[in-house]
Amino acid sequence: MLYFSPWKTATVIVVCLLGILLAFPNFISREQAENLPSFLPKSQINLGLDLQGGAHLLLEVDINSVMQDRLEVVRDTVRSALREKRIGYTGGLRIKDNTIHVKVRKSDQIEAAEAAIEDLAVFVGGTMSSPGAKDLIVDREGRDISVRLSEVAMTERKRMAVSQSIEIVRRRIDEMGTREPTIQRQGDDRILVQVPGIENPDKLKEILGKTAKLEFRMVDMKTSLTDAERGRVPPGSELLPSADPSDDVPQWVVYKRIVISGENLVDAQPSFQNNEPVVSFRFDNVGAKRFADVTRKNVGKPFAIVLDNKVISAPRINEPIMGGSGIISGNFTIESANELSILLRAGALPAPLTILEERTVGPDLGADSVAAGKMAAIIGFIGIMIYIVLSYGPLFGMAANTALIINLFLIFGVLSFLQATLTLPGIAGIVLTIGMAVDANVLIFERIKEEVRTGKGPLAALDAGYKKAFGTILDANITTLIAAAILFQLGSGPVKGFAVTLAVGIVTSVFTAVVVTRLMLSIWARRSRPTQISL
Repeated sequence: MLYFSPWKTATVIVVCLLGILLAFPNFISREQAENLPSFLPKSQINLGLDLQGGAHLLLEVDINSVMQDRLEVVRDTVRSALREKRIGYTGGLRIKDNTIHVKVRKSDQIEAAEAAIEDLAVFVGGTMSSPGAKDLIVDREGRDISVRLSEVAMTERKRMAVSQSIEIVRRRIDEMGTREPTIQRQGDDRILVQVPGIENPDKLKEILGKTAKLEFRMVDMKTSLTDAERGRVPPGSELLPSADPSDDVPQWVVYKRIVISGENLVDAQPSFQNNEPVVSFRFDNVGAKRFADVTRKNVGKPFAIVLDNKVISAPRINEPIMGGSGIISGNFTIESANELSILLRAGALPAPLTILEERTVGPDLGADSVAAGKMAAIIGFIGIMIYIVLSYGPLFGMAANTALIINLFLIFGVLSFLQATLTLPGIAGIVLTIGMAVDANVLIFERIKEEVRTGKGPLAALDAGYKKAFGTILDANITTLIAAAILFQLGSGPVKGFAVTLAVGIVTSVFTAVVVTRLMLSIWARRSRPTQISL
């Protein structure tokens, strides 16, 4: 095991130099790292919330809003189904206590109405082996029919709403250019958001708090604003306020029917028109075709651009818009146009989010933690180096200490390459790894001692020591690596940070202790041809 071919020697040296090169940007400022030549690595380890400060938010998804939206959709579907079957009903379709109530006009149409509504139900929550359960429960009492969502449907709707909210929150934060946010589900309807390094938590709250539900609707020109303000609004229309209270028209009467929704948007960017900030948008193929049809049929009429039930603007359609793109104008500032672009690109939230808990971690606390972690690492590092030299002499001690230094560079290099987030528990993992890094060398050196006592020569003792200790070293570190993998899989953010640094440290320490020290001692043995080993 003491023989290293030239290519193996070169490989070990290249790996060590590469680790040092990848770790180097962490020892200079971010501005200096960005100014390095393009062929050099520039990635630095991302510091977590507890090390560089930032925002901590606990959000709650408004599940009641999700259920109400779903009931509204079901009500519209039931209305269309009854009209298609020419089944009359009285009193409209009322929603009360999360239940849709409909009263059939003629007794002989009750069974037909019930069958038409039951046909609307679909199976949800199914698996490969089970189709799941129907999403609607239909009950009948006389001429009254009630429709409500099943428990399975509500559970599935909640799960989808929270999952979709997490994805959209992640997109919005990524659009802000922040690094390594922690976004995870807590409980049934809550989302934990931790964004390290953010300078303006209020801006983050504003962006996350907006539903950003974009709709394009036609303006109701048949109903005057005066009549609407007096409460005389037709059933198919509604009165919406302007997004800017200072507009000449503070309210608009628009049709409830959504011509195009924000789901068809593929891009939105801030731009300028006539030296005024605007937001340019582009639809997908389906949205572009629908937009072209609507503008072709309504030339000369205004259409409203509605965001979260407020009219941003209501431009007049001068000619058909066939390219699938357009411009949203209004009293935008450069910042508000950029924020709206971020919201539209990320998509609309399925339900409003409520901030339940808010904490701001200052960078001073993080700086103190980093300083304390550095001091702990330095003290532990120096203590281990002194102990190993005193225990195994200058030759073997310096070989182990050199491997320990290389190991530290490799840890930082791998973490930088992976763009991992370093947290306070992660620093604890690095300090722990420094202490564990010499375990393998202790096993090897003690084994060499035993071989020397049996009367073996220096080279034979070195070779046997590495061979016989390798199995034990491998077993011990594999079990620790399995524990780190379980911690990473099941743990939360801080625990995952500890698991990452521990796992990386295990791999690099085994490499440096078994391979790097063996290479150094084999080079020494071939050159000096020792007659005895002092351990």
